[in-house]
Amino acid sequence: MEQKDYFLREVEKIGVALRYILKGFLGNKENLAIRIENDFEQTNEQLLNEIGFDLQHFITLDEPAFQEYISKFDGINTTNLELLAELIFQTGINEKSDKKKILLIKALQLFELCNKTDKTYSFERTNKIETVINALK
Repeated sequence: MEQKDYFLREVEKIGVALRYILKGFLGNKENLAIRIENDFEQTNEQLLNEIGFDLQHFITLDEPAFQEYISKFDGINTTNLELLAELIFQTGINEKSDKKKILLIKALQLFELCNKTDKTYSFERTNKIETVINALK
């Protein structure tokens, strides 16, 4: 019982942190050029401080390694993976440097991982996958 409560708290903690970061990211559209430049570093720092997730390291990993990295975090479920994918997607779609393609590919891999692990079909996720694929063209 205690272990289940711990796991649920971890799921909730990661979800709250990801929603908070995503809300801040999507909510501020002022000084877009300056904001885009700093978003990735700020997002990485927030994730690292809040849940110990190193986004900078994560985007450098190939698919088997990133799945192993994710599995180390108690509280990562499909909902939280989808929030992480959305966060990386939003960062990537607004990125103007070479990092854009890397971020979009990582978001795509996460959305596809959600499809593999979730037993429920998601139209929204499918639309996100199509959007990412189109953005990569």
